[in-house]
Amino acid sequence: MKNHSPEKIDIFLIVSPEAVEEHFNKNDPAPFYKRQLSHEFEEYINKAKAAAREHSFFEYKITCKKEEDRQYTEPLMYAVKRHFSNIMLVKQEDFEKFKRRNYMVLFVGLLIILLSHILIPTFISESSGVEAAILTGIDIFSWVMMWQPIDNLLFHLKAHLEEINTIKKLTEAGVVYTENDEV
Repeated sequence: MKNHSPEKIDIFLIVSPEAVEEHFNKNDPAPFYKRQLSHEFEEYINKAKAAAREHSFFEYKITCKKEEDRQYTEPLMYAVKRHFSNIMLVKQEDFEKFKRRNYMVLFVGLLIILLSHILIPTFISESSGVEAAILTGIDIFSWVMMWQPIDNLLFHLKAHLEEINTIKKLTEAGVVYTENDEV
């Protein structure tokens, strides 16, 4: 029996002046809404993100201790979404480098095979067994060189796309205010 991940993943946040201070890096002098997230808070969200699958979606559930604490929710959510949108941009850039590098190595390997089968027979006479040995050696070298990019493009491409998609869902997640049940 398969272990299905939840469709909706809730990220619970408590908002009060003390709790909000714990969500941010204490050494960051930036304005409240531009501060970096604390390592512990980011790890909390990343643990919730780990259970996400392709069709999961996120929802931030915010509980305010007092009505006055609602003033902190918008800057907090702005900082969280800004943080993950920056991470998404970095991941997208890494993904483009990943694709570019693998396609380039694949192209170079195919080019070596093509050129070796065109150029080597013109330089070496067909009667010698040396030509066959050289062509076979170059073919083996090229296919060994191309194996890693083929493997990456076939089997590791989806993992990059899923990670980018999950981070995008974190930046677009809805915010729901829950009732204060004496937190």
